Amino acid sequence: MPPPGKSSGNLTGSKAYGTGASTGATGGDSQNTSYGNRGVAGVRVTGAVSGGVVNADSYYHDHHFYQHHQGEAAPVAQAPKGPLPSTTSTASSGSPQAQYSPRSNKMGNGASSNAHFTVDGESMDVHKVKALVPELRHEIKRRDKIIEQYDNQLRQKEDLLKEKENEIARLKEEVHKLKSVLQLKVDTLKSQESKPDLLSTIDENQIEPSKGPAKKQGVSGESPSSKTLGYVDLTHHDKDFKSKQLIKDALLSNEFIKVLAVSQLREVIDCMYEKKVTKSSYIIREGERGEHLYVCADGVLEVHKDDKRLGEIKSGGLFGELAILYNCKRTASVKAMTSTTLWVLDRRVFQTIMMKTGLQKREENMAFLKSVPLLKQLPSEKLAKIADVLEYDFFNENEYIIREGATGDTFFIINKGEVKVTQMIAGQSEPKEVRRLKRGDYFGEKALLSEDRRTANVIALPPGVECLTVDRESFTKLIGDLNELRTKDYGDEARGAERPDKYSVTSQVFLRFRHNKDSGQPGKASTGRSGSDSTISPVSDRPVSKEFENITLDDLQLVTTLGMGGFGRVELVQLSKDKSKTFALKCLKKKHIVETRQQEHIYSEKKIMMEADSPFITKLHKTFRDKKYVYMLMEVCLGGELWTILRDRGHFDDITARFCVACVLEAFSYLHAKGIIYRDLKPENLLLDARGYVKLVDFGFAKKIGVGKKTWTFCGTPEYVAPEIILNKGHDHSADYWSLGILMYELLNGTPPFSGSDPMRTYNIILKGVDHIEFPKKISRSAHVLIKKLCRDNPMERLGYGKNGISDIRKNKWFQGFDWEGLMNLTMTPPIIPKIRHPTDTTNFDSYPRDMDIAADELSGWDADF
Repeated sequence: MPPPGKSSGNLTGSKAYGTGASTGATGGDSQNTSYGNRGVAGVRVTGAVSGGVVNADSYYHDHHFYQHHQGEAAPVAQAPKGPLPSTTSTASSGSPQAQYSPRSNKMGNGASSNAHFTVDGESMDVHKVKALVPELRHEIKRRDKIIEQYDNQLRQKEDLLKEKENEIARLKEEVHKLKSVLQLKVDTLKSQESKPDLLSTIDENQIEPSKGPAKKQGVSGESPSSKTLGYVDLTHHDKDFKSKQLIKDALLSNEFIKVLAVSQLREVIDCMYEKKVTKSSYIIREGERGEHLYVCADGVLEVHKDDKRLGEIKSGGLFGELAILYNCKRTASVKAMTSTTLWVLDRRVFQTIMMKTGLQKREENMAFLKSVPLLKQLPSEKLAKIADVLEYDFFNENEYIIREGATGDTFFIINKGEVKVTQMIAGQSEPKEVRRLKRGDYFGEKALLSEDRRTANVIALPPGVECLTVDRESFTKLIGDLNELRTKDYGDEARGAERPDKYSVTSQVFLRFRHNKDSGQPGKASTGRSGSDSTISPVSDRPVSKEFENITLDDLQLVTTLGMGGFGRVELVQLSKDKSKTFALKCLKKKHIVETRQQEHIYSEKKIMMEADSPFITKLHKTFRDKKYVYMLMEVCLGGELWTILRDRGHFDDITARFCVACVLEAFSYLHAKGIIYRDLKPENLLLDARGYVKLVDFGFAKKIGVGKKTWTFCGTPEYVAPEIILNKGHDHSADYWSLGILMYELLNGTPPFSGSDPMRTYNIILKGVDHIEFPKKISRSAHVLIKKLCRDNPMERLGYGKNGISDIRKNKWFQGFDWEGLMNLTMTPPIIPKIRHPTDTTNFDSYPRDMDIAADELSGWDADF
């Protein structure tokens, strides 16, 4: 490195580089005042120069052009101060700079007459290079402008891309909120990819085996009891017209709520109360259980899940509707971004409204029917069926309801208004008024007997008439021939008894099923007749077995887990003193039962299963309890779950599906005859015993309502619930026939017909009806027809609900040739015979992890009788 102000060669410094040739040369060394622009180390430059000086400006621009075309486009750098490297020295860093070698004679003033140099092996004339500088500068500027244009275009494209991404996010948010009613073809991949609707997905916090699709989960509202039914006082809260209209518009925009009757909708609006919410307050928190539906009156709410913003709710927005059906966990949080006013509806209020209006309507219809002499002798359960099929028809003033001489098949009961009856009298040219009828009066009853012509005119008087009507076809399907019924003696009058609320004597005839207790083999089922239902499942009331009276929890040893659910687990256990005897022990978390208000359902399950004695229903032997759990000791069915077999096979053929459905049908026949509805049919709740016969298990949603009665509790698995359950219209055993049709479809297809990304979407698809479902070719025509007959929207029209009961299903073409007697006698060979090697063989079940959680104590005492 040369000392400051000195060069290590004979170069003469200049005042400024980049001006061309030197202005003068001296023989001595002088300090370089300014570098101007310089090249980059590493470029070897040789040639004759004037006074030993290279034109740095030309050199730099040549290098800059090279850099630019290499993609660097480096800005002009200010050279550091210091001496210019000599022709024989290197830079301070040790890298070579530029080497100069004179190739021509010097003139006296230091200028070269024929100066040239070599760049990267190419000989260059200094004057030509200098002449190129303006052109190169212009080219660089032009290219810089092009680059600038490209940069601007890039920024515009980036801004446009950001706008599109925001638009996509907004559209996704809109799609996320919509309740689609389009038919969704169910498959596992789509189910996994679908996004749930806000606040409607149920989180059961359940661990499932990783193999295959997840099991379907049941849901249930609180069980209405005598302590709580009728039970919520319906209080009307004052609202101005604008508020009522806002609430009405919000309710009618919801696919589920808009189907309510006008009277029900009016009552819901009147019972909603106002709630003020301050800014930053939470209305709903993710993970908490919900009990309210909300309508936003004013303000802005933000919806977020897992700290991710999902969207906003503004005035007129409705949310939380799933919570008015049953107790479920909220899947997102809603926070007030401004001071907000909400209109709120409690679940218990909604349930009371639906039940009150339903019961009131049914009781009024029953009272009307009992006032008709032609029908008053019918038992209550038959009158209840007629009451359910009565339709409301309105006739304008002066409209002819019936014309004299015409044939008809409809019976009328006046609900509102008045009619006049006119008749042609001999010798008169115009019909003469013979009487007037008002509310509670009826006419046209003879149409239920025959197709005789009408004998009079019936004309609506101002302002119009509302009538309850029933046609002969519906009447005959549900009740039968009225000529037979009106002469039939049910024995009530002779006994001086009122018509019973329980099922009639004709439906109490059961077949007794005899078991050979020594051999464990079934005997023959006795034959019996009950009205028109000629074949009924073998059943008998089962006394509590003394064999299990002295068994305690300490006598049981855990073997492995057979299944898991939201309330607990089912374990395979064996007697410590006799390990050849194994059982299924259902362990239910008491704390979870209380939190979800399912105490009555659990007691109902115990009572029904302890009394049940059917070969198609799993037997319950004994129950236990401690501080954390209630336990049910049941017979074990080691053939495995039907759901697991269906999952592994994909779908069943007609023979296998027919056998499974027939077993369920016999279980239903037994339960319905005892006034019990099941309400949770699905492959997950069907087990195979050692012989391959299918048994119903899990009676958590079963309920004894009696014959001719209804219940309003929301129960079932979303994919299987009937429309009347969703709509809270009240339901009976007809809901089980709906689920039987869904089971048929799933067994034959591998997936159920109704399924959405969340429960509310599934319910909306169900409400569209089975006619909107596309049946795959693998489902035969006869099966297709039977499924549609079982899944009619109107519960009264479903096959099995008519006067012949389940017999109509047994006689259906799909069951043609089926050995019903062999099934009831257990002599029929099942299509699936499980392999079971020993009493603790669980190879037909999935593997489940050990339960490492410690259940919380629950000491309220609700289970004292368990």
